[in-house]
Amino acid sequence: MKKSNILVMFVALMIIFSCGTSKNKSGDKGFNLFTLDQDKEFGAQLAAEIDGNPAQYPLLDSVQYRSVYDYVYKVRDKILATGNVKYKDEFSWRLRIIQDDSTLNAFAAPGGYIYIYTGILKFLDSEDQFAGILGHEIAHADLRHSTRSMTKMYGIQVLLDVLAGDRAAIKQMTAGLIGLKFSRKHESQADAKSVDYLCPLDYNANAGGAFFEKITALGGSRTPEFLSTHPDPGDRIENFQNMAIVNGCQGTKTYETEYKAMLAKLP
Repeated sequence: MKKSNILVMFVALMIIFSCGTSKNKSGDKGFNLFTLDQDKEFGAQLAAEIDGNPAQYPLLDSVQYRSVYDYVYKVRDKILATGNVKYKDEFSWRLRIIQDDSTLNAFAAPGGYIYIYTGILKFLDSEDQFAGILGHEIAHADLRHSTRSMTKMYGIQVLLDVLAGDRAAIKQMTAGLIGLKFSRKHESQADAKSVDYLCPLDYNANAGGAFFEKITALGGSRTPEFLSTHPDPGDRIENFQNMAIVNGCQGTKTYETEYKAMLAKLP
């Protein structure tokens, strides 16, 4: 083995050892071999893949639907302005809307690239509920859940290749980001962060739980497949409510009228 490869492996193993036995900046035990720059690089590559695949990801044009994008970016900006998003200035926090009314989902890529399906927008009732879902997705990116998950999923050699700048390995991992399912622990962490983000605002801080209340009320008839790997919806509703109480959140605004006006502009 070349000395340079031995050195890279030694450094990587030292990172694993040191990070695996301590807490990272977010307070979560674990490790992440990827840098913030690599989070941003993976996110940009994934965004390029989605932008180039309109058959699978029919994005709403940001010029044609400017008022809709202005609305969702307004909500994003309110969350970022709280000061509770750790990588507010490092990540792009780029939002895109996918036209698919049958999909009740949103997802976040590394580096703050967030995608929202029209299905979930039309399923929700108010701006505070949307803010709760958006806060959840922002949290996945801010806590770097994607690259934490990939650190655990892929073998050490693939990770070393990525760290060394191997383009084929980077492309492989970028492809793996599409459809990545987060762990139950990561979902619970994102729920908690959603409450933290909304608590300083005038929204109902537990509004993210409304999605699961609606799903539960439907009796599972429209339960998204991805929820099969998530914590129980009933537990999540209770956790949202409890966290808002513990944090002493006081907001009550729903902005339902404004939200419905935005929905009316969707195709």
